[in-house]
Amino acid sequence: MGSHGVQDPPRKRRRKAPTSTSSYVFRPLLEDISLAPEGYTSKVHITCIELWESNLYIGTSAAEILHYVAIPPDPTDATATPSYIFASRLQPTHIQNLADSAAPGVQQILVLPRVAKACVLCNGTLTFYSLPELSPAFGNTVVPGCGWIGGTNLNGFDEQDEDGETVMICIKSRIRLVRIGDEPQRIRNIEFPGCLAVARRDNFACVADGQGYALLDVENQQKISLFPVSSLHENAASGQIEDISSHHETSRPSSGMGDPRGHGRSTSLGTFATEIGRRSPQSRSQERSGRNTPESGMRAASPLRPSHRPRSGSVVGDTKSGPSVSNKPLPAPPNRTASPQASLNVVPPTTARLNPHICSPTPTEFLLTTGTTPEEPGVGIFVNLEGDVVRGTLQFDRYPTSVVVDNNDQTTVTSPTSTQQPREGYVLATTLQSAEESQRDVVEVRRWDIDDDNNAEHLNIPFPFEEEDSEDTVPVTGHAKLRSILSYSSESFPEVAQRLRLARMRLPKSGSPSPDSEDRLTSAVDGSDEKRNEEEQAFAQRLGTQSSRIVLWCGSSIWWLMRNPLVLRLDGAIDAAMEAMVDQNRPETGQKEILRTVTSVQDYEANTETDFLSLKYIRQKAGLILIANALSQDPSSSTLRKTETQPENLLTESGLDPRVILSLIPLLSQEVVEGPKGIWVHAGLIWVVEQYTGVFSETPGNGTVEGPLRHNGLSNMIKRYLVAWRQRKGFGSIADEVEVFRSVDAALLLLLLYQDSQNSARPGIPSAVRAELYTLVDSGVDCFERAVVLLEQYQRLYVLSRLYQNRKLASKVLETWRRIIEGEKDAGNELRDGENEVRKYLAKIRDTALFRDYGTWLARRHADLGVQVFTNENSRVKLSPEDVVPLLQEQAPDAVKVYLEHLVFGKKKVQYANRLIAYYLDSVLQVLGSSEEARSTLAQSYESYRALQPPKPTYRQFIIDNAVPVAWWQDRLRLMELLGGSHGADFSYDLEEILNRIEPFEQDLVPESIILDGRRGRHKQALRLLTHGLGDYHTSINYCLMGGASIFHPVSGSLTPNEASTREDQATLFGYLLVEFLQIEDTSNRLERTSELLERFGSWYDVKQVLGMIPESWSVELVSGFLVGAIRRLVHDKHEAMVVKALTGAENLQVAASFVEKCSTAGPQIEGMQHTTG
Repeated sequence: MGSHGVQDPPRKRRRKAPTSTSSYVFRPLLEDISLAPEGYTSKVHITCIELWESNLYIGTSAAEILHYVAIPPDPTDATATPSYIFASRLQPTHIQNLADSAAPGVQQILVLPRVAKACVLCNGTLTFYSLPELSPAFGNTVVPGCGWIGGTNLNGFDEQDEDGETVMICIKSRIRLVRIGDEPQRIRNIEFPGCLAVARRDNFACVADGQGYALLDVENQQKISLFPVSSLHENAASGQIEDISSHHETSRPSSGMGDPRGHGRSTSLGTFATEIGRRSPQSRSQERSGRNTPESGMRAASPLRPSHRPRSGSVVGDTKSGPSVSNKPLPAPPNRTASPQASLNVVPPTTARLNPHICSPTPTEFLLTTGTTPEEPGVGIFVNLEGDVVRGTLQFDRYPTSVVVDNNDQTTVTSPTSTQQPREGYVLATTLQSAEESQRDVVEVRRWDIDDDNNAEHLNIPFPFEEEDSEDTVPVTGHAKLRSILSYSSESFPEVAQRLRLARMRLPKSGSPSPDSEDRLTSAVDGSDEKRNEEEQAFAQRLGTQSSRIVLWCGSSIWWLMRNPLVLRLDGAIDAAMEAMVDQNRPETGQKEILRTVTSVQDYEANTETDFLSLKYIRQKAGLILIANALSQDPSSSTLRKTETQPENLLTESGLDPRVILSLIPLLSQEVVEGPKGIWVHAGLIWVVEQYTGVFSETPGNGTVEGPLRHNGLSNMIKRYLVAWRQRKGFGSIADEVEVFRSVDAALLLLLLYQDSQNSARPGIPSAVRAELYTLVDSGVDCFERAVVLLEQYQRLYVLSRLYQNRKLASKVLETWRRIIEGEKDAGNELRDGENEVRKYLAKIRDTALFRDYGTWLARRHADLGVQVFTNENSRVKLSPEDVVPLLQEQAPDAVKVYLEHLVFGKKKVQYANRLIAYYLDSVLQVLGSSEEARSTLAQSYESYRALQPPKPTYRQFIIDNAVPVAWWQDRLRLMELLGGSHGADFSYDLEEILNRIEPFEQDLVPESIILDGRRGRHKQALRLLTHGLGDYHTSINYCLMGGASIFHPVSGSLTPNEASTREDQATLFGYLLVEFLQIEDTSNRLERTSELLERFGSWYDVKQVLGMIPESWSVELVSGFLVGAIRRLVHDKHEAMVVKALTGAENLQVAASFVEKCSTAGPQIEGMQHTTG
């Protein structure tokens, strides 16, 4: 696959051999065995098989046992299997003639490993041999007329069998229970003639004759008839309890054996009877869990059997008394019109006999088969140790010729209370299947532990049909048999290792590798790879081992029937679905099959390492195929729209290295980081990747760099997948965590940048994709260097600054913002009010140098914001004004004035007022000296103010309301405020210097001259300028009231008189003001202002002095207010003096009265006399 639009030429996909999806597969044990002895003309076939340790015993229809010995495989070859060499040929003792073609030959080989003995049943004759060479034992003891040998305890060894093993020998008239040890010892006889099959669990045995099945209590010798082998035996007795103990036989063994019942179970087969019939079709759907006994079907046919009644230990008619349950009699059997013996003999003469089959899937259950004819379907029925039918039935296509149960456990005893999860339970049966006017043997495989609607698998036996010219073979039809043998055999499945082993996935080299990642997309093989390959191969080889003890023979060949490993079964199904998707162009069908396969094991609990890895591999492969197929679809495909959200969760849960997925996407493959170790995945996944490599160049619309990501659904799916992977950061189970998350973060960042770039219709407007982009960079990425490169490539400077913020790289953040503010392109246009953002950010950093550099940079661009940086009280970097002022003077001169204004007006730091005054003077005088327009503006303002008729505002208020929108005008207002003493009497400045500077502009700066005259005590000059220069009468009055100390205050606040001024000083100033008012040129204005001044502030004037100053031409009316006020003050003063005098006289009387009173109290005293004694 070519990255970034570099297309590889189309190439044919490499196919691989199909994988079997069946539950079982055949593995050869022995093939083309020479069965016929010399001189034997009849065709010979295998009749039975047993394997014990390394000894293989094969019974044939020629009444011979072929003994083969296993040669161990090469221990260095994990896939090798044992080979068998021929050891001997044995002809067991039997009665029938060897040439009798109707004789069955060797019927059974029963190996008893505990006592190293073998029981061989050949043509109805039972003989005994010693293992392993099969030499005669027990003095060539022969038991003629035997129909079956077996009945070993499936639950393990019997407790009483300390030195032997108990078997059941079925002769024509009875079953004989025998303990095989150093010598055979008869334990007891059980009256059950014609037995053809036995399966025993402890004291309970399920047996069958040619007619039906029965359940035996071998200890207490009781029997419950179950149901017939063939349903044609309508009158066969079932559900009846019988006592089958012999009144002429003792239940004890021969001399010296002791009581065989000493350690046996003391309960009988049961104390109730049931009538068992065939299950109805409805019962098939019942759960096969074995936990519940169905109440319908079989139980409904048992009205005479009380449920859960204890089994009795005595026979019918036992009259022993006592409280023991064993003394209770059995219930009466149901009425029958015909005796059981009579009913058992009713057999249609033209019907072929059905061979009974008995298996025991669990320690408490037996599986029995029943049917009508060999050509008709058969039914498997489960019964428990009490004779109740449990689970549902099994339906066989035809009545089976052999049946085995496989629980996949390698122990004989299975505890029903085991805490381990039980493995799948299968029933395997050989049946005849019609095929093109002929028949052949097949193996039916069905689940018995779950209800799967009787779905069956059919396995074709890998053995050719008989060739016409062959003399050594016989027709295979009808001779295929299954058997669960004694010893297990392990087979290696190299296919499992081929899929599950980890292998390094080679990524194609990019045409233009990223400059920042030297370890991207490497493909060199070094020694470390070879070493790991060996380790992975050794590890995977032990995963593909399966064990089985089920064999199948047909003709002259024998096969193991091995469970197909889970990974091979599921992988075969997925491969078939993939073929439908890719080669047959049926994507919907393939997707459904893959999802069905994954769902089938959704609740599967892995108990072994192999199962765990298998499920993990299957989920990874299924998700990989689904997502790869979705990526290869035409973006307009309806199938794509339907399935675009399916694979992501599957992939995330499976733990597949996300770099595998990214390698399939042209736009994102460049972000894959291999690292020094490379990408190691299951080898079976590499084949899938190879199938889809280059697929984008073959798919319409996917030949561009963006490829399938142009489809929103797919790009969103990949995005969700990558986000889910990011949430797994910190998980210790992730291999190559560094490289994985570097790749994930880089790919996700690139994908979000691509998606956001497509949303160019409304740049700068927040979107969901942009919010996700912010979330990604704000949370931090592992691919920091690569992220910087990508953001620079996409010109996303603001996002880059956020990335730097996450890394706390303050210098990079400010540098990036500076680039944006100074005009470098930011494709997202996301930094709003950047200078203010810089101001806020500077308050958070601790780097003093950075703070100074960018604070002054901001002050140069925006003085107000720059000054806020240095004056923010919440800033982490604190600089004193002594440091800031020279810094600003050097780096941002225009901001010095703003900073000083903050200090003086904001912080009231009057020590910096002189500097500020100097800056104001520089600003104002520079403009006035260079601009005639400015000087004209000032003169015009004076004329305009003087032209106003009273009442009018003060001059300060006038120039504020009519301010000119230029900086020097505002500076002049602040200058007047500072010079006017707005910061209190303690504030002082250099008058002489200021006067010298403004002297050339004295006619232009009238208010400033007034303030300075007042400061120097030149009150007459100041009042003259206020009255005649400005015509600001209100301010002149304030000047007198304030003692000439401060004028031109801000409009807000109250006027506070100078603490140093006295009433005499104020009277003096008012006297100066009266003189100036009397000199106002305009007569009406002079009369009005003078009369108002005298009337309002007459108390500060002397009447005589005022009358002497007023021109004689003025009428009394003009000063009537002043005179009335003066007379009132005189009268007031006179009355006040009289009151004071009266109060003083009263006070003197009080003091005199108090003196007299005190003198009276003290009494007279004589002063100046001396008293003498004797």
